[in-house]
Amino acid sequence: MRALRAVPAAWACALALLMLGPALGRGFVLTFDMVWVPDLAVRSDFLGLGPALPRAVPSDLVVALLDQVLPGMLLQKVVLLGALVAGGLGIARLVGRSVLAQLVAISVYVWSPYVVERLWLGHWPVLLCWAALPWLVREGVRHRDDGRIGAALPFLLLIGSLSANAGLMSAVTLLAVGLTARRGPAVRLVLLVAAANAPWVVAGLLHTGSATTAATGVFALRGEGSLPAPLAALSSGGIWNAAVVPGSRETVLAWVSLLVLLALAAAGVRSAWRRLGGRTAWALLALWGTGIGLAVWSWAAPGSLGWFAAHVPGGGLLRDGSRALALAAPLTAVMVAAGAERVAERARVAAGEVAVRVLVGVGAALFPLAMLPDAAWGISGELAPATYPDEYAQVRELLAQPPPGDLLVLPFTSYRAPEWNHGRRVLDPLPRYLQPNYVVSDELAVDGRILPGEDPRTPEVLDALAEPDAESRARELEALGIGMVARELDVPSTPEYDAPVAGRTLFHGTQLELVALAAPVDRETTSGSRAVVAVAWTAFASVALVGGWNVFHIIWRANTRKRRRR
Repeated sequence: MRALRAVPAAWACALALLMLGPALGRGFVLTFDMVWVPDLAVRSDFLGLGPALPRAVPSDLVVALLDQVLPGMLLQKVVLLGALVAGGLGIARLVGRSVLAQLVAISVYVWSPYVVERLWLGHWPVLLCWAALPWLVREGVRHRDDGRIGAALPFLLLIGSLSANAGLMSAVTLLAVGLTARRGPAVRLVLLVAAANAPWVVAGLLHTGSATTAATGVFALRGEGSLPAPLAALSSGGIWNAAVVPGSRETVLAWVSLLVLLALAAAGVRSAWRRLGGRTAWALLALWGTGIGLAVWSWAAPGSLGWFAAHVPGGGLLRDGSRALALAAPLTAVMVAAGAERVAERARVAAGEVAVRVLVGVGAALFPLAMLPDAAWGISGELAPATYPDEYAQVRELLAQPPPGDLLVLPFTSYRAPEWNHGRRVLDPLPRYLQPNYVVSDELAVDGRILPGEDPRTPEVLDALAEPDAESRARELEALGIGMVARELDVPSTPEYDAPVAGRTLFHGTQLELVALAAPVDRETTSGSRAVVAVAWTAFASVALVGGWNVFHIIWRANTRKRRRR
């Protein structure tokens, strides 16, 4: 019996290993927005004090601190593998003790278009949030029942809140399930959620003037193959970037997957509702409606969403409509698992053989894999790791004691497709590999359109590069607080995004060039900004302290009981 209980955990691990495949080998997985480096340096901008909108707060600082303990290469693999396994184990906890239901729930939750597309796009903080959601549901139920903050809850909340979107989804999930009418527990839970999200909220408030965005339509939910966008959302697909949609989602398999999942979900509604309990079921249904609703809104009325994002500070958090589908994932997996269990039991009764129930259960657990076969082995090799060129390490060593000013990377474009990364597109990794604060372009090209960035220095850098000679370009860049210019020599460029800059050459190789400028202007932040950011990060750290205290208290009580028994 114990061996049977271990099967779901083994299945979650097997699916994670099969999906990642070569990504677990030596090197770094660099794909679109996923950029990991051997040793991410701690920078003041990672606190949210830079001029750019803080989209990587608090994830960058957390990684920069953690890779002091684990090398960056190993830390990335722990995060990716841990997210997939934890997500599978978490959803298994919501479907009861039936091994059949647990296996199906794990398959539906892990082997889904949402996970594959977000993994390929490099949204690892969103995947950590997705992995934490089932656990947050369980912890929310526990809090609602006894009013206590469990030992795991603070850590789960931190893991699920490493980006603004992720923090928002984690907060909504926990509050929807865990809020209680009792004032004391409710206030404590709200304060805990606020503290876990304080860094990005406060940093965002400091950038209120630039915390709006436009051109949301390009990030709208979209259909996959012949599957219309709203139906793609029901099957957890529909990401805006067609480059990360697996080929199988463009075929009839997407239709088959949707129809079977809908049928199983319909068959499992009643039993799932009973298993979850009315209060939790209604909360998950509200989250499901919110996730699907936001995704469909981005497709059905992109104009109104665009107005919201352009005029309401923080409204841009909603522009990627399909990202909110994580909110719908727990209820979908629970209902499909309950439906598969019911169908398997009816098949057993009809056939009079237990083996038939097992056969149906195994088929239901393998069904998501059959409908999305190209998710296997690192998304058919798309997640093959890469090794950074030696010149990256040489330049980093030169900047161990960097000159004053920020680093500018040229060509002033956001994405690269270097040969050493197998020609795959990735957000430029060079500035993160080096140590100083940096200025990079945050303009984004989508479907042939150039979307303006949100860093106020982006147009100013472009204006400086348009100056007629290298000396005047250097002076303009120095006035922006830039003290070094790194140029990637093997990246295609145009005069608009790259031009010679006068300065002292610190390094010149076959791939990189580093030039130091003469007199960069100091970029200062106000004492008020530093103070409120410090308070926000103190609140964030306090969440971990609450979790640590709870763990210590549990261990202390257990040891006290043991001593009394003696």
